[in-house]
Amino acid sequence: MKMYHLFLGLLPLLIGCGNTSQEQTSTHQISVKNTLDVPRKDASLTLDAKELASKYPSMDWSAIRFTEGKNDIPFQTNDNDGDGQVDEFVLVMDFASGEEKKIDIQPIAAGDKKPEFKKRTQAELSHKINGKWENREYVGGEFKNVDFLRVPPEHKDHSWFIRYEGPGWESDLVGYRFYLDWRNATDIFGKKTPEMVLQNVGQDGFDSYHESSDWGQDVLKVGKSLGVGSLGTWLGDKALRVETTDSLTCQVVENGAVESKIRTHYYGWKVGDVSTDLTSDISIQAGSRLSRQDVTLSNPLPNICTGIVKLDSTNLLQHDNGTWGYLATWGKQSLANDLLGMAVLYKKSDWMETTADDLSHVVVLKPSGNKLTYYFLAAWEQEPNGIKTEEAFQKYLEDEIQKLSTPLAVKP
Repeated sequence: MKMYHLFLGLLPLLIGCGNTSQEQTSTHQISVKNTLDVPRKDASLTLDAKELASKYPSMDWSAIRFTEGKNDIPFQTNDNDGDGQVDEFVLVMDFASGEEKKIDIQPIAAGDKKPEFKKRTQAELSHKINGKWENREYVGGEFKNVDFLRVPPEHKDHSWFIRYEGPGWESDLVGYRFYLDWRNATDIFGKKTPEMVLQNVGQDGFDSYHESSDWGQDVLKVGKSLGVGSLGTWLGDKALRVETTDSLTCQVVENGAVESKIRTHYYGWKVGDVSTDLTSDISIQAGSRLSRQDVTLSNPLPNICTGIVKLDSTNLLQHDNGTWGYLATWGKQSLANDLLGMAVLYKKSDWMETTADDLSHVVVLKPSGNKLTYYFLAAWEQEPNGIKTEEAFQKYLEDEIQKLSTPLAVKP
């Protein structure tokens, strides 16, 4: 996701006059262009809300719509820092090759309802209540969705406390989860439907989601590897996941129609003789397989690594030209014994080396100012209109890094 800072001239106000009162309305317009020679379906545009408000102080930003012609553009408001104020607007729209669109920002007329949009992303975190801990297993109780969890010290892998063992996030194409315990590895929920499904996964308290169902299934065996896109650091000759910490908190920051986000604080991550706090923001957008991972460290580390589990019967794919590169695998590697593609996408300026250990294909990256951003994704052949060949998967990856390298162009 890219933040666009808009330096726009204020368009004329349309003012209606009356004997005793004056009603003021204003419409502002921006131009957005796809400069690529390929279409962009479900392209995401993020606008800085505070900057827009400072440019147009007369606008009531709590009641606006974004339109192209007479059609509403799906969007949501995000409060990234939890201060109760809107930080950004996230829009999703389609562009043809080289297409430019005029987007109107306008107030919602008195008496009109705010537009509502189909929910195409979801994030959730669910744990049991009304039970009790016995020998580090949670017995009894029922699951409840929460927006925030401080992970109890009793919790470990297979404690049966957190539904499907961690937070989950999904788009209309794919779902993911990571284990909110010492493993801290990312897994994949392959989907057979564009509808939101996570709310139904693991409700029986067991791991039946490994079996095929109408919605899909867990399609990856992670083990002790990096799964797909898991956080770690390259230490000596192997990847070390975020295993030993003082404490963990996890929060659903956004659970919106077009974008959802999970924030996890790892306090006191031990890496050799170094200890650092790590904040992870993982987000997903409508119509996308990509999960965006934003990392912030309190104390510097020599590197952050990520990667993909090594599985049999797969081909390793790499691309290192241009602004973005990828490390990917393709082959019959899903738990359904069918085709699955996985990839990590990274900025070439952050790249240190591509390597491997016994469990994972690994890319080692250099944080800048204790911050790092990368993406990871999965593509399962049983998705509706899923990718079914290695050639199509490579073409898809090439298109994605091209889009990351060339964001939408925005101007007044």
